[in-house]
Amino acid sequence: MSNRIDQVFSQLRSENKTAFVAYVAAGDPDMPRSLEVVRALERAGADIIELGVAFSDPLADGPVNQMAAQRALDAGATLAGTLDLVRELRKTGSETPIVFFTYLNPVYVYGFSRFHQDAAAAGVDGVLFLDLPPEESQWNEELKETDELCHIRLIAPTSPDERIEAIAKTSEGFIYYVCREGVTGAQTDLADDIDEQVANIQKHTEIPVVVGFGISTPDQAQSVAQSSDGVVVGSAIVRCVEQYGEQADLAEQVEALVKPLVDAVKSV
Repeated sequence: MSNRIDQVFSQLRSENKTAFVAYVAAGDPDMPRSLEVVRALERAGADIIELGVAFSDPLADGPVNQMAAQRALDAGATLAGTLDLVRELRKTGSETPIVFFTYLNPVYVYGFSRFHQDAAAAGVDGVLFLDLPPEESQWNEELKETDELCHIRLIAPTSPDERIEAIAKTSEGFIYYVCREGVTGAQTDLADDIDEQVANIQKHTEIPVVVGFGISTPDQAQSVAQSSDGVVVGSAIVRCVEQYGEQADLAEQVEALVKPLVDAVKSV
């Protein structure tokens, strides 16, 4: 299956460039303004946009993203509303790949098969389930994956080599390497072994490997871009939304933050 994610990475590889992947919480501070933020990310040059689906118990997230999810829920965010956000984005001709970054619960309640069909129809390209082991579909028929969306896998620093190989074989779109243990959140320094870990994953697959969790500055983004196929920045952008969410220039502030990060990644 080839979709916008594959096309973007193919184009970037032909140019010997690294992808910039931006994460925001859908519906923060509300859905209309969240759409403005997504468009600002596009203007800043994001190659792929991850939309966090608001959930009440985001166990893999640190305080910044947890608070963003709560603000979105307080403003009425739902999975159905997040699909509507993507539909509105596509109406304006946007072709930026969209990945839903979600826990299983909202999708399970919505309906697993129905979600895949509706998301693909809305213009979503991929999904990353934070708390759904890839083996689960073998044990539970109602969680059987379909071809409508790319199923993106997580690999952690603690993943043994045999599990890395198994995950790599079932990954689609790209592999998300979580470069540190713990929850999401900006960090003052990077893990020491990112180059080594990415190289190890790449031994098992030709699927692009992107790196995230804690990257927040242009220097960090540039460093990670040297050894990976993509760099994810999330909490730093979410914090900007939190800081300027009540101001009229929210989208402009987000664009101003993200543009230097994109430039740093593309400079490699």
